[in-house]
Amino acid sequence: MSKSLKYYLFARLLLAPLMIWTIITLVFLLLRATPGDPADAILGNRAPESAKSALREQLGLNQPLWLQYLIYLGQVLRFDLGSSLTSNGKSVWQIIGEHFPATAELAFYSMIIAVVIGVTIGILSASRPNTSVDVGGRLFGIITYSLPIFWVGMLLQLIFSVQLRLFPLGTRFPLDQTSPNPITGIYTLDSLLGGNLGQFSLSIYYLILPSFTLGILLSGIFERMVRVNLKQTLQADYVEAARARGIPERRILLAHALKNALIPVITVLGLTFASLLGGAVLTEVTFSWPGLGNRLYEAISVRDYPTVQGIMVFFGAIVVFASILIDLANAYVDPRIRY
Repeated sequence: MSKSLKYYLFARLLLAPLMIWTIITLVFLLLRATPGDPADAILGNRAPESAKSALREQLGLNQPLWLQYLIYLGQVLRFDLGSSLTSNGKSVWQIIGEHFPATAELAFYSMIIAVVIGVTIGILSASRPNTSVDVGGRLFGIITYSLPIFWVGMLLQLIFSVQLRLFPLGTRFPLDQTSPNPITGIYTLDSLLGGNLGQFSLSIYYLILPSFTLGILLSGIFERMVRVNLKQTLQADYVEAARARGIPERRILLAHALKNALIPVITVLGLTFASLLGGAVLTEVTFSWPGLGNRLYEAISVRDYPTVQGIMVFFGAIVVFASILIDLANAYVDPRIRY
């Protein structure tokens, strides 16, 4: 690791708490600015006002806003994200531990689908400029990037689950069968660790439709990036020199140009995966996938402040540290990068 990179890494690590504090503050203020009262959401609109007042006092919601903020900030500094208002007082860390593996598993397989489809179409499009293949690739990128994810998810469910009955809905595993022994909470990994290929196949089967929905829409981002970068790289001087030496075009494309063209994609890859962990909310809600995004949606709908704040801070911290790792990966892949 170069000296400049060490300094850069040190500075980023120092700034990380500041960025997380900004996320905490914004989430706290936005939640309080949003219309709705947790007491109404928990007890219902017809509950007596005395019961609502007692609940607000119990939750500390009758205190001044600045005091609520300082109390919450003190909790976060002690790595205490509080307890849910609606899950029988379950701690937010426990909720994250229960639901995050499902989100991580969905994000991982969606990313594989997005990269394989997006990079392949991007390479084909860049290597055949101004042809029908190139036009088709560009159209694919535009369409997949612009389609709303909930609409695609509902459409695929209607076709492949309701009409054709090819894929299941609403769960991660058959309800009448025993799920993999929980080691990591990631079913495909746990089934492999347990040596049960039948459970692994079932886990993949239940993942296909939601991960394909998320992956196909993200593949447009990779297609556009690979196409643009690879097309520019194929016009570079060193590529022309390789052609002049008689090196086959296929070897130039795969061995020389593609590596340099993929460097910017690494940045997008890392940030997309980090945002996937926190942004798969619509997919999880559409498919009733029991992940952290779906739990976040439920918490928002009942004004469960501690759960919403805890999950958002958790996702924010992932994105902050993922961006640092991406910078390190870029410096490793491309030694020309200096900080």
